[in-house]
Amino acid sequence: MCVALQPPRFSQHRKLLVPELGMFPELNNLLNTSPDRAEQGKLTLLCDTNTDGSFLVHHFLSFYLKANCKVCFVALVQSFSHYNIVGQKLGVSLTAARERGQLVFLEGLKSALDIFFQDQEASHPLQFLREAGAGNLQPLYEFVLDALKPVDSGEMTWKFPVLLVDNLSVLLSLGLGTVAILDFMQYCRATVCWELKGNVVALVHDSGDAEDEENDVLLNGLSHQSHLVLRAEGLTTGFCKDVHGQLRILWRKPSQPTAQRDRSLIYQYKIQDKNVSFFAKGMSPAIL
Repeated sequence: MCVALQPPRFSQHRKLLVPELGMFPELNNLLNTSPDRAEQGKLTLLCDTNTDGSFLVHHFLSFYLKANCKVCFVALVQSFSHYNIVGQKLGVSLTAARERGQLVFLEGLKSALDIFFQDQEASHPLQFLREAGAGNLQPLYEFVLDALKPVDSGEMTWKFPVLLVDNLSVLLSLGLGTVAILDFMQYCRATVCWELKGNVVALVHDSGDAEDEENDVLLNGLSHQSHLVLRAEGLTTGFCKDVHGQLRILWRKPSQPTAQRDRSLIYQYKIQDKNVSFFAKGMSPAIL
């Protein structure tokens, strides 16, 4: 019998759930993918509710770096050093990737402070922070476009470009409207997925608050555009040492009728010291 315990605070939970090495091979198996045969032109939506879904962000970051892709990472939650420490545990060096030009990293926490001390006329990706009104994300889009534009043949070339955002809900918290964020994602999808044949991966936090209409509209809007939705959910019974949560995997074909385009699976998971194990609901070895 698995006895549910009270969940720890997110900051503690994140420390508990950091794997020690490598990508998550079981997750790659469930998604039927690997770095050497990654699909292109896809939008992947990551979502977490009542749990910390950051392990999915770390997985895709290491996945695409190992796939030899050019990655633009808009990191609005943690510092570069945090992602780099976790990346080293996953077998990739963000510092080395940035030095060789494979990774372009926007450190949102640092940029949010720097923007108030730089020349007011200078353009900044997070320009909306010092603008009155709702603001817009055109400067951030231009940053992404510049980071992922094709390079001259004389320079090192990458397999395809990838935009990774952690996470879009922060933009709502900073006062941006849902329409501005959806417009930004639509432009990024048109450029990265369609024009450059790359991929976009973005995390959105689901607070579970029925009155948070802005976040619901953002989630629904992105879900309808996505080819793959990964939703990490906490257990309804609370935190359990043997089962950390469940992952809903939804494959979608946005251009097809609903009845023909959706296929979903649900797995429970446990994040161990060196891996993440996935198993069918109720089939955890600790419960059997």
